[in-house]
Amino acid sequence: MTLAHFWLDPDPGTHEPGPLNPLMHRWVEITFDCLPLRSVGRLDVPMDASPTFRALCEKIKSAMETHGSFNTYYLYNARCIFHLLNHDSLGMIEYRFEGTLFTDTSDCKTERCDLSVELVRETCDWLKEPVVEWFRETVTQAVRVEFDHYIEAGDLEKTRQRLEKMRSQADQSGGYMGMYL
Repeated sequence: MTLAHFWLDPDPGTHEPGPLNPLMHRWVEITFDCLPLRSVGRLDVPMDASPTFRALCEKIKSAMETHGSFNTYYLYNARCIFHLLNHDSLGMIEYRFEGTLFTDTSDCKTERCDLSVELVRETCDWLKEPVVEWFRETVTQAVRVEFDHYIEAGDLEKTRQRLEKMRSQADQSGGYMGMYL
């Protein structure tokens, strides 16, 4: 029993990957693009926008109308992958998600999410519907934790600075920043 425990968690105090367990760092993979809704200056969709971009713009507009722009972030091009086994091709459940995330008034902690989540693929032939639903609900919790890591890493501040620089450049050039911007 101890050997199996060591295999799954070489140091129960740290939960770090070890030499016998190189994949343990892959428990949950979360990727997303993040748009602070306060950075959206215009809500009109460009006339020449592709159908995909037009749909994204409409979702962002709807999120702003529903949730406002203060301490809200729109997450898109997002996915969450759960790795249930230490195997490259077995035991994986992948969800796609999109929606609004809310932080506290200081933008230091995630408070809640309003996400649309859908199963994309899985490699678990033993998977049952109640488990799929449980993991779908778990995506929101995982995103909350990951967004707090995003804030702690300074990525939110870097995003704000980049958007402020773009807004300043747009203001200086009368709103024109080049093709498609």
